[in-house]
Amino acid sequence: MNLIFTGGGTGGHLVIALSLAIEAKSRGHQVIFIGSTSGQDRQWFEDSNIFDETYFLETTGVVNKKGLGKIGALWKIAKAVVRSRDIINTSNVDAVVSVGGFSAAPASLAALICAKPLYIHEQNAVTGKLNSLLRSHAKGFYSSYEQGEYYCDYPVSEIYFQNARVRTEVKSIIFLGGSQGAKYLNDLALEIAPWLDEHSITIIHQCGAKEEERVRRAYKNLGIDAQVYGFTKEIAQLIGRSDFAVSRSGASTLWELCASCVPTFFIPYPSAAGDHQYHNARYVINHNAGWCERQGEGIANKLKEAIISDIRVKSEALKGLIAPDGAKNIIDKLQ
Repeated sequence: MNLIFTGGGTGGHLVIALSLAIEAKSRGHQVIFIGSTSGQDRQWFEDSNIFDETYFLETTGVVNKKGLGKIGALWKIAKAVVRSRDIINTSNVDAVVSVGGFSAAPASLAALICAKPLYIHEQNAVTGKLNSLLRSHAKGFYSSYEQGEYYCDYPVSEIYFQNARVRTEVKSIIFLGGSQGAKYLNDLALEIAPWLDEHSITIIHQCGAKEEERVRRAYKNLGIDAQVYGFTKEIAQLIGRSDFAVSRSGASTLWELCASCVPTFFIPYPSAAGDHQYHNARYVINHNAGWCERQGEGIANKLKEAIISDIRVKSEALKGLIAPDGAKNIIDKLQ
């Protein structure tokens, strides 16, 4: 099969495109990526050795634009739809797989124009606007938050399952701010660091490149030997070494923590579209497998209570939320 994977803008979308493309490529399928010149698409895939061809079209998001800005964004998408249609036709594409984000609009719409099967993977508990619009036209729609025919295990790298173990006590804690960092989480980590140090809990802190110097200096001033990373590709190994996590609740990070059975105190990013990070975290909480608190005052004490609680119950509950082979099972459904 000749498959187009499309979507992105952020790492959460792109990591899914990569997981699915790797699985498809391993089966001998031709894999093509269509993304945008905006966002992180080019940074991830411009020099990819996975995709046979990559295309980055000039598009931007529409939802947050107003007036002429929205008209301009729609015009760019219209031009990119025409280009995507040409790619589909010249490459003899059999199907288009969307992972969402504004980058996915042109190729997804072109698939419908060309009468090619469209498959959609939704990362979040709240379906994005584009995916909501296209869902009824798609041949397949996959989500890790819905039961029934649309359910799929989230595509997570095997290494997270290899790192899985039931945690019984907190000897190490990891703070995860994402590749861009999260100042609120960084400040919370520094606030609670003396208490963690008093309880002999090792601190692993992924703080974002922009905050790295400030965070390192703050730990030094506190006299605490924390393991600080601005950005690292070894995040799976760091999660594997951790007994507890404090994290935003973007979908990929959330499911990686679930696969590793790491009990997590989620603090959703308050400005996430559709408040999807909160609803992502609520899915875990509803299964008694973690904690979730809105960003605000007084969280440090609630975090301390979670750390000294019986974390075994949460860690064991995480084992039932996700199984391996999410990418394999999705690619199976395309054939």
